[in-house]
Amino acid sequence: METQFNLDEIEKSFQTYSAGKIVEGVVILKRDDGIIFNIGGKRDSFIPMEDFSNYDSVKIGDRYKVVISDKKTDDGMIISSKSKADEILIGSQTAEKIKLGSKFTFVVTSIKNGCLYSKLGEYEIIIPEDEISSKEIGYIGKLKNKQMEAIATEINRNNKTIVASVKMLSDQIDAQNQKIFWSSIFINKIVEGTVSKIVPYGAFVNVGGIDCLLHISDISYEKIQSVDQILKVGETRQFRVIKVDKENKKVSLGIKQLYDNPKIQALKNLVVGELYSGEVIKLLQFGAIIRLENGAEGLLHIQDATTKNDARIYQIVKIAQKVNVYVKSVDIEKNRCSFSLIM
Repeated sequence: METQFNLDEIEKSFQTYSAGKIVEGVVILKRDDGIIFNIGGKRDSFIPMEDFSNYDSVKIGDRYKVVISDKKTDDGMIISSKSKADEILIGSQTAEKIKLGSKFTFVVTSIKNGCLYSKLGEYEIIIPEDEISSKEIGYIGKLKNKQMEAIATEINRNNKTIVASVKMLSDQIDAQNQKIFWSSIFINKIVEGTVSKIVPYGAFVNVGGIDCLLHISDISYEKIQSVDQILKVGETRQFRVIKVDKENKKVSLGIKQLYDNPKIQALKNLVVGELYSGEVIKLLQFGAIIRLENGAEGLLHIQDATTKNDARIYQIVKIAQKVNVYVKSVDIEKNRCSFSLIM
């Protein structure tokens, strides 16, 4: 009796092998360009030679799983892939090992309605919008194809879905960074930080995940008009810790404190009794401030500028006047010195 074939039923049955589906089969023919792979009954597919890392080792009778593609050969045979199936199965094995509360890595494959999506083998990874870290939510559109880490919060093995939280992991890392930071910070410690924000009165510097204040007066020994004369956002450099308030969680940093004060160094170079050249930079009621050529500044008291009891300092010296003075005293701790005028 001749067997009757219902072509519609055959085609309908074949269409159950939809694109992306993993099926198991056996190699029934090996050709120069690839293999014919039976995926059940009379249903055969084609796997290109390039799909194998070692095509010479492939032999008739080999059984493995493949992924059905949406492409067909010129003669209508559906194309499948062993390598893609291997990747999916390895991903699924990785997903099967993920437990509630555990950390795992994923790559964002799509973004829909504010949520992040990824695939890990046959599993779909979902990061709800409110579980995206505040550090990333501002530029969510740039997260596609980015590798990220998250903590699994819901796992459905039947539906092969994992809901996870980037925010929870970020919060845990921040808490750990806070603990490490506050247990190891101290005055005079030299730290490396990155300028995160510039404000009129200084800058904020990120040190180990903690924002610290750098006041404009602690940037340079010389007076500067604006912070961006010296620093740029994103710049990483060393700073010295100058204040620590653990109770209020505040830390102040300095740049100039990394170096000796040039005015102090200038004072250290002075010799009491020696004659130096300088310039009058300021007049006071009781004397004048003299800046020497080496940068040291000190007071010329009216009593050390004249023997006249009723004289005024402006009668003796003028602003910007060049003068020769003797060093009368030097006090390094108080950052000051005094002069006497040649009379």
